[in-house]
Amino acid sequence: MFLLCGNRYLDSKAQALAENFAGQWLNLGKLAQAEPDPDRFPEFDEALREAMKTETELFFTEFVSKDLNVLDFLDAKFTFLNGRLARHYEVPDVDGEEFRKVSLSSVDRSGVLSHASILTLTSNPTRTSPVKRGKWILENILGTPPPDPPPGVEALPDDDDGQLTGSLREQMEQHRAKPICASCHKLMDPLGFGLENFNAIGAWREQDGKLPIVASGVLPTGEAFEGPQQLSTLLRQKRQERFCRCLVEKMLIYALGRGLEYYDRCVVDEIMKTMAASDYKFSSLVMGIVNSDAFQNRGIQSPAVAR
Repeated sequence: MFLLCGNRYLDSKAQALAENFAGQWLNLGKLAQAEPDPDRFPEFDEALREAMKTETELFFTEFVSKDLNVLDFLDAKFTFLNGRLARHYEVPDVDGEEFRKVSLSSVDRSGVLSHASILTLTSNPTRTSPVKRGKWILENILGTPPPDPPPGVEALPDDDDGQLTGSLREQMEQHRAKPICASCHKLMDPLGFGLENFNAIGAWREQDGKLPIVASGVLPTGEAFEGPQQLSTLLRQKRQERFCRCLVEKMLIYALGRGLEYYDRCVVDEIMKTMAASDYKFSSLVMGIVNSDAFQNRGIQSPAVAR
């Protein structure tokens, strides 16, 4: 199977990697289950849903086919759009059903965190969810998933009838003022707040209803940012080791067809060194995995396991 994009055919193996590995890594399968409220988001339809998914798959495929630096995944100022998705992003001069590579220099978007696919699958039907978005970043970008919430903790209501008042950000701040909630929310919320300029289906906005959006945040380690682009840049500059390790672990799991064990840590460390020495090119990730003992000997039971 081949996909036409910008008058060139994408290799079926690269496309399969995008559909299968990237789909698993980025949770793109959950996009099919997203059900934005039709009264609040009447512009959302199946054509837009499919365009969202295609954008992210083509974006990933570009890294494979062009052997790009994987860190660009976080803040690249390009993406792939057709006319439908371009209108959603307010990107001019893109028409028709065919996808093409497009510069994002004219809009406040950069990297995978600004993709409508990710923003939609991490939202609630009627509103955004800074918690879901922050949790997604921790799990899929930084590889540091938060613990499960303690029993008995109620989530914010997904409507306008809750007891908490004010903007969504103010409601979240009231929610995490509870000591039982604070420890996890201080990890997730700042990341999610950085994406609040994108509504529940990934369209840009300056206000949430009548209230202005405040998309600033301070990470637990003290770094501050203003808005989604600064967040993406911060993650690239200050969390590149965590991102690369997360990516290595996700792809190694995919390649081995099993979860990682404690003895795989040295394999991950070696692949990280290979990538750093090769300017983090996508090919260095692949070759690091293919040349590893874990991959070469996959299917052979580890002595540690055999005991």
